[in-house]
Amino acid sequence: MEVLAIESSCDETAAAVVRDGREILSNIIASQIETHKLYGGVVPEIASRKHIEVINQVISEALSEADRTLGDIDAVCVTYGPGLVGALLVGVGAAKALAYAADKPLVGVHHIEGHIAANYLADPELEPPFLCMVASGGHSHLVIVKDYGEYEVLGRTRDDAAGEAFDKVARAIGLGYPGGPKIAALAKEGDPLAIEFPRASIEDSPYDFSFSGVKSAVLNYLNSCEMKGEEINRADVAASFQDAVTGVLTDHTMLAAKDYGIRKVALAGGVACNSCLRGKIKAACEDSGYEFFLPPPILCTDNAAMIGSAGYYEYRKGVRHGWDLNAVPALALG
Repeated sequence: MEVLAIESSCDETAAAVVRDGREILSNIIASQIETHKLYGGVVPEIASRKHIEVINQVISEALSEADRTLGDIDAVCVTYGPGLVGALLVGVGAAKALAYAADKPLVGVHHIEGHIAANYLADPELEPPFLCMVASGGHSHLVIVKDYGEYEVLGRTRDDAAGEAFDKVARAIGLGYPGGPKIAALAKEGDPLAIEFPRASIEDSPYDFSFSGVKSAVLNYLNSCEMKGEEINRADVAASFQDAVTGVLTDHTMLAAKDYGIRKVALAGGVACNSCLRGKIKAACEDSGYEFFLPPPILCTDNAAMIGSAGYYEYRKGVRHGWDLNAVPALALG
């Protein structure tokens, strides 16, 4: 079975053709990073307009690279939430039009479910159940994948997501957007133990996250240095901040794996590209004798292949959506 998948939840316009939820026949991504760099972050209205400009070409290229026509496709899958409502609407509208015109089933897909499913594309041997840490610009979720399309969310952020904190701290130390890759690069030149930033733990919810405190601590540190006339070592700030955030993500993940007796651990989401986080969780899993799974960076950031994989398994469960499918910007998982 082959599906056409569309993703437009934030600032990447993407389309892909995926076979049987595991094989990528094409995966086309049009990024808007250079546009949003000018503003220091994603501007929702601009993102929506850019999606409109390129979505037809991206879909055509995905079909062409896979050597398929729309008539060859068994279903059309699309991200319908969570995300920026205007951006989501562009993808949902395109998917509905194509499915209607070609008389194909329409399957709406949860964006976070797509990130989790990226692991199926990266490792064809991976089967549920497993524990997945999803860390991205807008989400920090700790999820038990009980079965295909069946999830239990153990923990989530109470405020800023990990990727959001990276972007805000990067802006504060003058690195610009996107913050994650820039902080990771600068952190390699710094000492992760130079500055002790807080690592939040929520007493009644041990798997939840809170990154607003560490972000504020970095801002307070920068302001304090400036007022005292002290020199700021940006590399040490980046390394120490990164160590605090990745340490919390790792500790909570391993705590959940131990408490629930889960011996397979996976990473997903844009922050999963961070080499420090990948290294920490991999080492922790090796120490505990757990299997560790993670997609390559191209499947961690937003892409349509992951939506095609998740959509395939939703289709197999019997999920179909009508022409009234709408964007749901705050769509919950599970």
